[in-house]
This record gives sequence, structure tokens and C-alpha cells, in this order.
Amino acid sequence: RKPVPSLNYLLTSTCWRNDHNGFSHQGPGFIDNIVNKRPEVVRVYLPPDANCLLAVADHCLRSVDYLNAIVIDKQPQLQYLPMEQAREHCARGAGIWEWVGNCPAPEQPDVVLACAGDIPTQEAVAAAWLLRKHLPSVKIRFVNVVDLMTLPPRDKHPHGMDRGDFEQLFTEEKPVVFAFHGYPGVIHQLIHGRPDQDRFHVRGYIEEGTTTTPFDMVVLNKMSRFHLCKEVIRHVPRLADEATRLFAVIDDLFERHRRYVTEHYEDLPEIR
Repeated sequence: RKPVPSLNYLLTSTCWRNDHNGFSHQGPGFIDNIVNKRPEVVRVYLPPDANCLLAVADHCLRSVDYLNAIVIDKQPQLQYLPMEQAREHCARGAGIWEWVGNCPAPEQPDVVLACAGDIPTQEAVAAAWLLRKHLPSVKIRFVNVVDLMTLPPRDKHPHGMDRGDFEQLFTEEKPVVFAFHGYPGVIHQLIHGRPDQDRFHVRGYIEEGTTTTPFDMVVLNKMSRFHLCKEVIRHVPRLADEATRLFAVIDDLFERHRRYVTEHYEDLPEIR
């Protein structure tokens, strides 16, 4: 057959906003369905901001013979990358954001803080800020993934990274705390076949939430900046002696959040 325009599916009703009624959000199971289709034609993109959305959409609308899924919330959000950087980042599919972490690319970090999706990126950026504020000695590498299909090995998907490129982002052996837009099992499925998969600790949607605030949705699903900080503390061995003190600080933040949301029906001012 002659090439045909790709089927481009833009998903903007996501599971992370449920501030109107109990049925205003949907589960992210579409991602699970599509990654199990024919790998040579499937592409799943999770742009973290508007410029990345423009870069991804431009690529998808020019493509042929693919099934492209683009997932991003329609709510106003933060803007991370200027247009040219967004194009470069999306062309690679995944990359290190050195301005978020505190460990330049050639150095080995204590932990890799990774994310895929707009709300997960927001929470991961906030987690990196909190960690740099309270644990400045911890070396964090921050990785953002736009093209989900870069995660499998090259022999499983045409977009898959080879081992060298994968380890350049995620190291060979360091713990990876991964904030993901959908069900956590998707990431574990995609990295199957990568060495030492058990070092990936994924936080994502776990079917929690009711009519509540945007930040409370990520708290209920245990993907908030506070949960990500706890995961980092748990998996960096040299922090074991400080874990009790640090967990107490985070638990105090959780309690402030719960009290404020219950009383005011909106998120804390610093969160908003």
C-alpha cells in the first residue's frame, strides 16, 4: 500500500484533574492498550509543556503509517523549555535537564529522578527543588522522557535506546525514582530486558481520588513531590542515618496539606 497519514490521537482528559465531579477524570489505560499493539507503528508521546507539545505535534502531523498518541492536560501549566530546546529535546525523546538537578552529565549521581508526563514532570521538578533545599549534598540527575518508546531495548521497538544511550541517562546501577503519568506497570513493562530493572521505582496512577484539589490527586495516588522525596531517601543508602529526621519533615508537610485542603477546599498557597 502507499503511505497514509498517521492516526494521531490527542488525549487531553487525563486522570490527574478531578476538581468538578466524581466522573470528570478517566484512567490512563489507553496507554496500556496502545503499547501492546504492533510496536513498529506505535508511538506514545508525553510532552511536559506547551512548546514540547508543539514540537511533538509538528512531527506527528508530518508522519505517515504510524499510530501516534499524544497525552497532555488541557489546563494551564508551567513552561520549561524555549522552542528550540523543546524541538531538540523531543527529537531525542528523552534527556537530562541539568538546570533541575545538581549533577552535571559526566558525573555519577546518587540517584536519578525521572519523569514522563506533564503533571509527573511538575511534581518531579518540585521534588528536586525540595531535595536540593533540604539535602544539598545529594547528587541528583534529572531525566525527562517525552517519547515513551525510547525506554524499551532497540530490538523491541525502533525508537528504543541502545544500552549505551540508556545508561548515559539512567546510569548502570544507581537507583531511579520515576514519576509517570499512567499506571506504574507500563514503565516496568517497557524496561523489561534492561539490566538491573529492580532499581527502577515507579510512582504513577493507582486508581485513587474523588472530587478534590489538583495536588490532592497526586497525594492520594502517592506520586506527589513529597512521596518522590521519600522514595529518594529510601533508596540512597548513605541517607539511612538521616531518614527518620527527613521523613518527619515530609510528614509535617503532608499534615499541613491535609488540614489546609479540608478547611479551605483548595491547595496550599505555596503549592498553587
